[in-house]
Amino acid sequence: MSNTCRFYIFIFILIGINIPLLSQSIHTGLKSLSDNAEIILTGKVTDQKSEWNTDRSRIFTKVTITVEEYLKGSQNQGSITLTHPGGEVDEVGEIYSHVPRFYDNENVLLFLQKNKDNIGYKVLEGEVGKISLTVDKITGEKMTSDKKSVSAYKKQIKSFVEQR
Repeated sequence: MSNTCRFYIFIFILIGINIPLLSQSIHTGLKSLSDNAEIILTGKVTDQKSEWNTDRSRIFTKVTITVEEYLKGSQNQGSITLTHPGGEVDEVGEIYSHVPRFYDNENVLLFLQKNKDNIGYKVLEGEVGKISLTVDKITGEKMTSDKKSVSAYKKQIKSFVEQR
């Protein structure tokens, strides 16, 4: 058997081993997010406002989400406001790594936890706790950025929440 043939066999074996592991890690990540989030919701970004803190040393952005559905921790509120570091005020911008970015009119699936001050909410695990949603042009179904159906995600999340 040639070295080239052995190489390709080795690569196929590695790929075959990693595919189930990747699938398992996504499942585990979703379970961990579901278990640790105080609130899980789907909704739409309807407003964003960046402002300086009181001593003008940092910029914070407040993001308003109009809630479509609460999957965990229902607040019975039509909207919820998140606060995260970073943003832009008067042509001065601050960007922080691992802080999710939001876009006007963006549909999202969010895993939230209370802020340190226990007043507002922030996205759990930074950018990991925010999943952007799009609409499949062929089926009209809402999909995640990794092309998984939102209804499948919701079903899985609800099963994790019910297990607790």
